[in-house]
Parts: sequence; C-alpha cells; structure tokens
Amino acid sequence: MSTTASTAADQTAAEASDRAGASRRSGTFYRGDPGMWSWVLHRITGVLTFFFLFVHVLDTALVRVSPDTYNEVIETYKTPLVNLMEVGLVGAVLFHALNGIRVLLVDFWSKGTKYQKHMLWTIAVIWVVVMIPGAIAMLWRTASEMFGG
Repeated sequence: MSTTASTAADQTAAEASDRAGASRRSGTFYRGDPGMWSWVLHRITGVLTFFFLFVHVLDTALVRVSPDTYNEVIETYKTPLVNLMEVGLVGAVLFHALNGIRVLLVDFWSKGTKYQKHMLWTIAVIWVVVMIPGAIAMLWRTASEMFGG
C-alpha cells in the first residue's frame, strides 16, 4: 500500500473520530432521527413487557402457594394507579407489536428501507387511533368509581 493511501485513510479515520467525539461531548451521539427514537422505544417497551410478564407469572403462581395472599394481591390491582399502569402497559405492548411489524418489513421487504420513515409515521397514527378509545375504555371504570356514577 502506498504512503499516500495510508495517510488518506488515517486522516479519514481521524475526522470520523473527531466527529464522534464532538457529538459525544455535546451530550448525545445521536441527532434525534425518528428511526433512532423508534429503536430506543422498541427496546424500552420490550423490557417493560418482559418485566410485566415476569411479575404476572409470579403473582399467578401465588394461587398455588397461598390463595389468600393471591386474593390480597389481586385486590391491590384494583386501584386507580394500577389502572393507569395498565393503560401504559397496553400502550407499550401495542407500540412494540406495531414497530415489530415495521422492523420485519424493513428487514425482509426489498423496499422496506425506502419506506421505513413512512411506516413509522403510519404506526404512530395507528397507535394513537387505537390508544385513544382504548385508554378511555380502560379508564372509564376507574373514573366512574372515583367520581361516582
């Protein structure tokens, strides 16, 4: 390899390193692209869903160990705070599922990368259209209990 080629490669690597270092110094490596936020939300919603399933398996297992304790735990789930958490869980699972379909399309459809941003906005619209009536329906019981009705 010639000296000129190695010098050019070294200079390109140094410039890339400087750009990465500068962006890290300014607080974030990413520039806020919607695809990056989709990636982050997909991981977060996946972890939240995993922890919910873990807790669900544990509290369901209580029925074999102590039915009275199981009934007490289930009673604590009938609070407004837990109802809000259930809405959040449904939102997380719905986003994770819709974004998972988008990821599959990006990976396995030849035009997926071309339309990935359009698909992201499509799943955002679907998420809102499903979550608004879903959240209202889920919160209706709690609201009627809290405000009498």
